[in-house]
Amino acid sequence: MSDTQSRSNITLVLGGARSGKSAFAERLAGAHGGRVTYLATAQAFDDEMTARIAKHRAERPTAWRTAECPLDPAAAMRAHADTDCFLLDCLTLLVSNLLLADENDAEVHVQSALDALLAATAETGADLILVSNEVGLGLVPEYPLGRRYRDLLGNVNRRLAADAAHVYYLVAGLPLDVKALACSPIS
Repeated sequence: MSDTQSRSNITLVLGGARSGKSAFAERLAGAHGGRVTYLATAQAFDDEMTARIAKHRAERPTAWRTAECPLDPAAAMRAHADTDCFLLDCLTLLVSNLLLADENDAEVHVQSALDALLAATAETGADLILVSNEVGLGLVPEYPLGRRYRDLLGNVNRRLAADAAHVYYLVAGLPLDVKALACSPIS
């Protein structure tokens, strides 16, 4: 899908760790004015992550629903089709979860999950706000799995940025409207 055919109901929020992207995405969802379902992809494998997830849950508005969906957010979207705005936080963990669930066919699973997510967005007609880390600005990962993950997430971010009507990049808590700043691609 080209920029002129962007899906008007998709917003992508990118940034580095602790850049403020989740808080910004939550403000966007809160300003939406309709029913919000938070699509949570985090999994708690230790006490620190359990506490982190509990803190995030407690900070969300009580009117929002939360769907725990570490591997299949599209199914959660279909299960909550009466939602006006979905907030998926985050693609970073979704891609990691899919990669670690099946390293041999990760690319296929990630592509399939992305296709399903976009299809569910079209089916529900709801707005979709996606949060993702920009992992391509740092050092090249030392290990093959890290490089594979970085490449997978970079491809996901690039595809969604092309499809999204709005793309924001958070730097030190400040949102930059990437689509507004983007230059026309050279043909």
